[in-house]
Amino acid sequence: MLNESITQYAAPLTVGIDAGGTRVRARCVAADGRVVGAGHGGPGNALSVERPAMVRHLAQAVGAAVPAALRCEVTAVVGGFAGAGEGAGSVPGRSIAEECLAEALTRLGLGRAALGVHGDVEVACASAPGAPADGLVLIAGTGAVAARVAGRRTVRVVDGDGWLLGDTGSGFWLGRQALRGALRAVDGRAPWGPLVTLVLDRVVPGRADPALDWAGRHRLKQAIAQWAYAQRPVVLAELSPLVVAAAGQGDAWARSLLDEAAERLADTVRALGPVPGESLVVTGGLLGPDGPLGERLRLAVAPLGLRCFAVPDGVDGAVALARLLAAAPPGTS
Repeated sequence: MLNESITQYAAPLTVGIDAGGTRVRARCVAADGRVVGAGHGGPGNALSVERPAMVRHLAQAVGAAVPAALRCEVTAVVGGFAGAGEGAGSVPGRSIAEECLAEALTRLGLGRAALGVHGDVEVACASAPGAPADGLVLIAGTGAVAARVAGRRTVRVVDGDGWLLGDTGSGFWLGRQALRGALRAVDGRAPWGPLVTLVLDRVVPGRADPALDWAGRHRLKQAIAQWAYAQRPVVLAELSPLVVAAAGQGDAWARSLLDEAAERLADTVRALGPVPGESLVVTGGLLGPDGPLGERLRLAVAPLGLRCFAVPDGVDGAVALARLLAAAPPGTS
């Protein structure tokens, strides 16, 4: 049965990978454009994920995307990695990504395929219609970064400085702002609205009560701080959907946080020196199609005169680049 299904796909096959801070996504495509398979794995940031874990996550995603019986037909694999773009740390990031991807492919029997590695903004740029080689990109999910891409390479980056120093307007930023606001409400420095209740129910379930006396609120604050400092910092990004939920309930503070996040992301784009008519690809959990900040961001950047394209991730761009790599004459890739 498997052999019969294999014959329906036109060789050669190519694989595109989008390796972000939250997960790795992979897709295998036949020569006629049909999708052979898709897979996903754990986080894939080239600078923050330990190498053994990176290799494991890549192998998991690609292994699920490419049936074992078809792996001999794969001629090119392109990966776009968070942490592998230009700028500070780009050289080690790209080198780490190349080494980990090569090891993962070798484990899967794909070691003979041509290999290409790009930054996540580069494959995001290529995900726009026609797989453009030039344009602006804004990614906002767990983190946030904007970049200018020229000739399929990143030539300028704004933000992407990580949870401690930057990523303004990201899911982490929203989650941290929400938790800070909850602490202010427990202190009595801010109103106790729907967002505060949602955050505290997640962080300290069953312990939050606006009627607590001073001593009870002090103990509650200690419990909140204990929770926060016991987590990996990026876990705060998991609180960002609560901001969206509270905004939907009419919480004015939650809405103001979403408005501020969109405006800060627009400031990040403005720092790239955009020119009217240029394309702006937006992606990530906050900005992809139907993302909670998508319409706010489009309104914020409208005065810039950009052509905006929202894409779910960079997989389409990685596939497009893999197909170009497969078609390139030997020695020209």
